[in-house]
Amino acid sequence: MSRYQPLRPQDIEAFARILPKHRLLRGEAMVDDYSHDEMTEYGLFPPDAVLLAESAAEIAALLSYCNAQNIAVTPRGAGTGLCGGCVAKQGGVVLSAERMNRIIEIDHKNMTVTVEPGVLMMELIKALEGTGLFYPPDPGEKSATLGGNVMTNAGGMRALRYGVTRDYVLGMQVVLPTGVMLELGGKTVKNASGYSLMQLLIGSEGTLAFVTRITLKLISEPKVNLSVLAPFDDLERCIEAVQHVLLSGCEPTAVEFMERDVITAAEEYLGKQFPDTSSNAYLLLRLDGASVPALEPALETLTALLLRVGARDVLLADTDERKATIWDARGTFLEAIKSGTPSMDECDVVVPREQIAVFVKKSIEIGKTMDIRIRSFGHAGDGNLHIYVCKDALADEPWAQKRLQVMEALYQEARRLGGQVSGEHGIGHAKSGFLYEALGDEPIALMRGIKAVFDPNGILNPGKVVV
Repeated sequence: MSRYQPLRPQDIEAFARILPKHRLLRGEAMVDDYSHDEMTEYGLFPPDAVLLAESAAEIAALLSYCNAQNIAVTPRGAGTGLCGGCVAKQGGVVLSAERMNRIIEIDHKNMTVTVEPGVLMMELIKALEGTGLFYPPDPGEKSATLGGNVMTNAGGMRALRYGVTRDYVLGMQVVLPTGVMLELGGKTVKNASGYSLMQLLIGSEGTLAFVTRITLKLISEPKVNLSVLAPFDDLERCIEAVQHVLLSGCEPTAVEFMERDVITAAEEYLGKQFPDTSSNAYLLLRLDGASVPALEPALETLTALLLRVGARDVLLADTDERKATIWDARGTFLEAIKSGTPSMDECDVVVPREQIAVFVKKSIEIGKTMDIRIRSFGHAGDGNLHIYVCKDALADEPWAQKRLQVMEALYQEARRLGGQVSGEHGIGHAKSGFLYEALGDEPIALMRGIKAVFDPNGILNPGKVVV
């Protein structure tokens, strides 16, 4: 039995005093999308109501009321998560920021952009076109909200050179579960003023506060970029090449690895041909710079190095069309794998870079031993791997058993190699048990203590991260 108060008629009346009727959704007005994120394998959890806020004041009023009445509140952006982080596992209301989607200011002098949390990544990219300013974090899902990116500390393919979302958040306005509004940080690029509450909130998956405004650091846009695709006969040699690349001094922006089966799935999904499908494994690299001549020494070094460590060829993508062919395929790997199976589960562990080949090889062994299809790709440059376990023709009961066994084996191997549960997709409710196994009693107890300080009644995104 839930310890939270079920919605009553008086609660709906209270919400209606804060929000207009068309932004208070119940019953048939709630689309099914609000009951799940992109990974439906983790179950459907319909909320009792969906509240579509448009301002920080509305967020504050709604949270204050729900806190006083002990109503569970699940923050939500675009719902593109992969671990059940934005679903109403304990019932109550979904509080959505999807209508808080204004780009408030692009500040050229301070090189910042200030946005509401519902702005989509693709909208920010478009708004910055032609400004000479650049937002480096590059999560694969461009239809995700920036608020969701902040709350999961999203990474992406450019994290190797530029870092992750955390490295670009300068300021935030947040509302605590009690309805109290806080201003954290600002436009300063340095801050050593006490405990960093803002950094604590980044990556907290909406369990500590609701973000209502974000100020992000921008940098000067790279003038040009080149992409290099290197095919290898086997995955182990492909992954082993990564350490040589990172030590070469070429400073690649991205180093991605992929297997041929994943590329083939992307070709079928997109209806477009990949430049090369003759090899078993591939490294994809990107170089950013001020000009093509400035990048040529690094390109020559990389080409010679990759051939020396076992690449069958080095293919250069130096036109927009060639780059789009490669990176569009890379950007659809998740959807391509998903389209080829009725259900799947995902593991986005991060391991020390020297252990990438060991982990991927082990994942292949696990798939063969348990007779289940596993597909993988990932950010070879920072050790963040995306491993997908596919249901295919398995019946529901054996799938449920095998899925759990495979995931336990993968996370056990990650722990053995000194890795962590998640590199960028977060914990949600689906991975909380694995987080506990990875961290142990004391770190989890500290996290629970932090949760209790921010959210004493436990109403905000209950059942997520630490439970």
